[in-house]
Amino acid sequence: MSSSAVKGGGVRVPGARWSGPEQPPPVTGVRRRRLGWVWAGVGAVAVSAVGFTLVAQEVGERQQVLVLARDVPVGWVLRPGDLRAVEVTADTGVVRVTDRATVLGREAKVPLVAGSLLSAGQVGASAGFPPKGFSQVALAVEPGGAPPDLARGERVAILAGPAGAAVADDEEEQAASAVAGTVTGVREPESAGGPRVVTVLVETGAARRAAQLEHPRVVVLPAEGREAP
Repeated sequence: MSSSAVKGGGVRVPGARWSGPEQPPPVTGVRRRRLGWVWAGVGAVAVSAVGFTLVAQEVGERQQVLVLARDVPVGWVLRPGDLRAVEVTADTGVVRVTDRATVLGREAKVPLVAGSLLSAGQVGASAGFPPKGFSQVALAVEPGGAPPDLARGERVAILAGPAGAAVADDEEEQAASAVAGTVTGVREPESAGGPRVVTVLVETGAARRAAQLEHPRVVVLPAEGREAP
């Protein structure tokens, strides 16, 4: 019977499992490639996380911009009290608080509504409103002559009131004398029971006719139609 001597006096028996310290298996080329892909994936995740953080910070950046503190009519020269600052997410085209000096003292080119963001194109050295071919007509509307909630931007028809309509023979003639336009301003009565001043943008050719209507009344037109009632 043959046997093999080993270090430490032990005997290696052919075919028996060796109980000595295990050696790590050799790292093959395939395993090296797999480990390389794992570390590359970890690096990509880290880079993506950093990039996402930077983008989130950029997108979420907030800045102070100017908004209208009150309604401003066309041609009004902007004063400090007409504007206030708010903090919003960065937006293009709006005037920042740091650029306040560039808009103060300039005229409003269009009607400006309280609470709206101010853009540089809305002010200028001269008014750019009303547009060519249109004129504004201010009407003294008596109580009951217009909806109580009449607001800017609504499409309306201007007709003669009951007293002024007496000269008309029928409803068709009254409808023919009506003038369609868009409300650009509503000023409340200065005293109880007094008239409201309603400013309407109409075609220049119809401005004189609208201004001559007696006891004018204002009727809101349906959103899908523009015909006078």
